[in-house]
Amino acid sequence: MKKFLLSFNRSITPDLFGKKIVLSALLLILSTAFAYSQQSITGTVTDGKNPLGGVTVSIVGTSRSTSTDANGQFSLSNPKESGEIIVRYIGYEAKRLTFTAGSPDLGIIEMQPSSESLDEVVVQVGSGIIDMAADRKTPIAVSTVSATEIQQKGGNQEFPELLKNTPSIYIAGQAGGYGDSRMIVRGFDADNTAYLINGQPVNSMEDGKLYWSNWSGLQDVANALQVQRGLGSSKLAVSSVGGTVNVVTKSTDMTRKGFVQSTIGNNNYQKNTIAYSTGLSDNGWAASVLLTNWAADGYNKGTRGYGQNYFFSLGYKPNDKHSFNFMIFGAPQQHDQNYTKPISDYLQYGKDYNPNYGYYQGDYLSERTNYYHKPVANLNWDFNIDEKSTLSTVLYASWGRGGGTGNWGSGKVTDTTRHINFDAIRKNNSELEDGIGTTRNAYAIRASVNNHAWYGLISNFNHEINENLNYNLGVDVRTYKGSHYRMLTNLFGLNSFQVTDNAQYPNGYNVTETYSIDPWKSLFTSVDNDQKVNYDYDERITYGGLFGQIEYATDEFSAYLQGALSNQSHVRWDRFQYVKEEEKSEKVNNFGYNIKGGLSYTVAEQHTFFANSGYYSRQPYHDNIYLNFGNTINPLTSNEKILGLELGYKYTSRVFSADLNLYNTSWKDRVTTRTIFTDDVEFFENNAGLSQLHRGVELSFTAKPTYKLDLRGFASIGDWKYNDNALTRVYDQNLNLISEEVRDVQDGKVGGAAQTMFGLGIAYRITNSLSADVDYRNYSNLYSTAVEKENIKAPSYDLVDAGINYRVKFDKTALNLRLNVNNVFDRVYFSELMSAIPVEAGDATYRGLNTANSVFFGNGTTWNVGARFEF
Repeated sequence: MKKFLLSFNRSITPDLFGKKIVLSALLLILSTAFAYSQQSITGTVTDGKNPLGGVTVSIVGTSRSTSTDANGQFSLSNPKESGEIIVRYIGYEAKRLTFTAGSPDLGIIEMQPSSESLDEVVVQVGSGIIDMAADRKTPIAVSTVSATEIQQKGGNQEFPELLKNTPSIYIAGQAGGYGDSRMIVRGFDADNTAYLINGQPVNSMEDGKLYWSNWSGLQDVANALQVQRGLGSSKLAVSSVGGTVNVVTKSTDMTRKGFVQSTIGNNNYQKNTIAYSTGLSDNGWAASVLLTNWAADGYNKGTRGYGQNYFFSLGYKPNDKHSFNFMIFGAPQQHDQNYTKPISDYLQYGKDYNPNYGYYQGDYLSERTNYYHKPVANLNWDFNIDEKSTLSTVLYASWGRGGGTGNWGSGKVTDTTRHINFDAIRKNNSELEDGIGTTRNAYAIRASVNNHAWYGLISNFNHEINENLNYNLGVDVRTYKGSHYRMLTNLFGLNSFQVTDNAQYPNGYNVTETYSIDPWKSLFTSVDNDQKVNYDYDERITYGGLFGQIEYATDEFSAYLQGALSNQSHVRWDRFQYVKEEEKSEKVNNFGYNIKGGLSYTVAEQHTFFANSGYYSRQPYHDNIYLNFGNTINPLTSNEKILGLELGYKYTSRVFSADLNLYNTSWKDRVTTRTIFTDDVEFFENNAGLSQLHRGVELSFTAKPTYKLDLRGFASIGDWKYNDNALTRVYDQNLNLISEEVRDVQDGKVGGAAQTMFGLGIAYRITNSLSADVDYRNYSNLYSTAVEKENIKAPSYDLVDAGINYRVKFDKTALNLRLNVNNVFDRVYFSELMSAIPVEAGDATYRGLNTANSVFFGNGTTWNVGARFEF
């Protein structure tokens, strides 16, 4: 350009006219060059169907970026003749596109859901088995947590706490120890909520309960978490009274990638994870592996824990018709436990007080430790028969090994703070004649062992009759063998412990062996019958179910009908209470069924109204069939009967969506069981013949007023109460019946979860890499878990959680940093109330409650910081 100007100047005369010509020519050349270099890149971003607003579009290697408007369109000035743009949007795969000077308009840019989005996960493996809401067009009351949110907000929280910003979901028991949380859905505990992992039922077949400590590794391997409140859309022969909770884990990734992650948190929490996937090879094979190690001291005193998680998945896709996947997952763990105590104890010793531990020969030791190792394996086969028919089958198995420890014998010694003095116990034991202890004069630690082997098969056939009508048919079969006994883990200087109450050993015997509670060693622990104490029994539960669904759907209208039939058989062997000839019980068979259906109608694409109804006749759990933990069959046991009705409205737009749900659940012949601690002594309370009515309204919404700001909120108001009398039985910790009575509990409030709750969440993207979020929740009408006509409730409380996230993405790698702070303002509150002792004249009180009531204080401020490097 400089040579051109010099040559041009020499060729003209330097008069005024000539100077004007020179200046005009120069400006013309420069403006043309500038216009050429500053052309605008344009395009329209869609999800394949609708335009996407708020999508970030950047020129690679520059600081230039913009966002799409409400119509998905963008215009970005460009100083380069050619290069690349990158298009990013939450929930979708980032997309790179090249541009040149001759092609500034990129046209329609179609985004694809990310591999972490729900739909993508579902189609990877077991698509016909996994019961996600997307499987059915008829709406239900549903909330979903994505893989991104699981990774960011999980930290050192319990896995179910990922759903705490959801209407009618209450998380209790966090103060008990790692993995001891409980999730209550619409007032129903785990034994009345169906939990499915990759479509497979995981509630205990004995009592329907779920222990999250057995699944401590779910946070590491979960790709999506969805709760369907109420009837749900589950096609299996399971009773989703409170709801259905679906966890979809990672399978075999189709692309090569991996990550390393490290997290630290309060009370010495440390967790490290490494994962790698090979990606799909040319011959159709792929493998993924994940390993985790964690340890922490626990928020409350005496709640230390540690564990590992392992995950391995091997996939094979020989052609478009068939795909196979084998997966094995396990989370061996050990954690010390805390139990509810009277408020007066907390006031005297502190809100993190826990008397379950002490020191033995200078080392920390807990009397109450949970340990478990439950490997789970499954083999999936997805068969695309033709364009209209598919078959999905999974063969699965789990082998649970472990239990919980506690005191054995009456020789416990405590110090002035009621902590256990193990050294004094050893001294007392050493003074016994011949070192032989009995339950009357000595002390040992025992483990209550709960082992099982569970095998199952689920297969589902789906056929599309036409574009509007489809049906599916399936089978669900399971067999479960449980083994329960008590063994000793520490004799504290004794040579043996005497046993005289085993019916198969009339002359008694002395227990001389102790056994490890290491979760890895527990897989191979074998205990002889004459080394067991207190009880020793097995049970076999066999289940067979058929299920089906038919659905008709158009753009405006949809209707569905589901049904299931099942038979469940039970038998038990008791080698402690009965002589060998009488150890096997009579076999019991129970038939059950459920039927549910619904319809919906959409008006003007934004307004959808729906109604669902269902009836369950559910078989009683094994533990309620046999009286007093023996072989005698309970004559009062009958199927529980549940009738559910739901109405709903859903509004959807590009920037705002809302769901309104009303429900009415009637439940008859219910059985409940809870644990009570009185003066540190454990009791079990069983209530049979209950009738309950749960009614409520739920509201949830999300809003995106700008591409940088996300809002979400929820509210739920419940009215849960008992409608009949209760037959109440109380057992001691050795399963001996203490008392039995019929009590009037008519109109008593159902406890265990806050019946009223609301919350608001805000997330703001400060920059493309930096974001912050805050969640507020309020809980009230939290009643005691006691089944009482005149129940009492805890004071209402509110909590605030906050987080900051920084993510920077490089060419093929990414770094994510996350800080979570939970209960930011360190609120003091009761998370659970376990008794219903009223206030009478002269009683000491705290926040309006009698201090004799047993409670859990919720955790104060907790925090965690994590770094994740993806490659």
